[in-house]
Amino acid sequence: MKKSFLILFMALAASAIAANAAPGIKSIGESKYSISVGNVEMIVNAGEGGKILSYMLDGKEVIETRRINPFSYGSTFWSSPQKEWNWPPVKEYDRDPYEIEERENSLFLTSPVSPKYQYRFTKEFRIDPEKETIIITYSIKNESDVEKQVAPWEISRVPGDGIMFFEASESDITPANGTLPFSFGDGMAWYVYDTAPQNRKINADGTGWMAYSNNGLLFIHQYEDLDKTQPAPDEAELQIYVNMGKTYIELEGQGKYETLKPGESLEWTVRWYLVSNPYPLLPSKELAELARKVLNN
Repeated sequence: MKKSFLILFMALAASAIAANAAPGIKSIGESKYSISVGNVEMIVNAGEGGKILSYMLDGKEVIETRRINPFSYGSTFWSSPQKEWNWPPVKEYDRDPYEIEERENSLFLTSPVSPKYQYRFTKEFRIDPEKETIIITYSIKNESDVEKQVAPWEISRVPGDGIMFFEASESDITPANGTLPFSFGDGMAWYVYDTAPQNRKINADGTGWMAYSNNGLLFIHQYEDLDKTQPAPDEAELQIYVNMGKTYIELEGQGKYETLKPGESLEWTVRWYLVSNPYPLLPSKELAELARKVLNN
């Protein structure tokens, strides 16, 4: 009788845990989590600044997984403008372990507070089963006793290859530390990857999304569309950084530059999409339409 009761109790306990667990989110050990929806899987490491280390469709990877240098790998989150901290990235936000909270429908990660910059970051990962997308809500909290101005900034490294595009005209793109050879058509600004012996970066005023295609995949980030007055000083809604040589690219999106009183927070949400791309890695009406279809689905 006691044995039967114990088996029943363990079964009920397991059912309760399963009922409270976030669907598609599971620990895979060493502070790493798998977040999956449909055929898409994301790997997050809370122990390394809450970085996104992998993003795959049917096992095909779109994120740059190599550690080209100690700081530039995976997808991370910073405060903007960069001129306030320069380089390297602030370790409490970019590399130190985040606290982990497994909520009913999400994975919630919290950074330490930087003694120097006095912010606390959070990252909440959720799943949208209907659109088969992963939603990330970032927050920045002012933990100081003075008013501060800041903007959210997501940086995703992808391999040095493929094509990048977004909705913009030539006048919407500003060179910074060099130029990228864009072409324009079908309402898009197109950049087909090329190599150069120097680092290059552009700022752009887009329409709330950017796309990257390589390895038979189309990777789209969608976020709030800003006007040209809303980003942080010397920054932009959309940025592309190309590291020298055939190494990696950074796809960068930013949110509004806001004033936070002591104890106040801002939130910024990004949707990640990953689908198959059957088209060549060249500017085309078909590739533009595929991106719009994904976003409007």
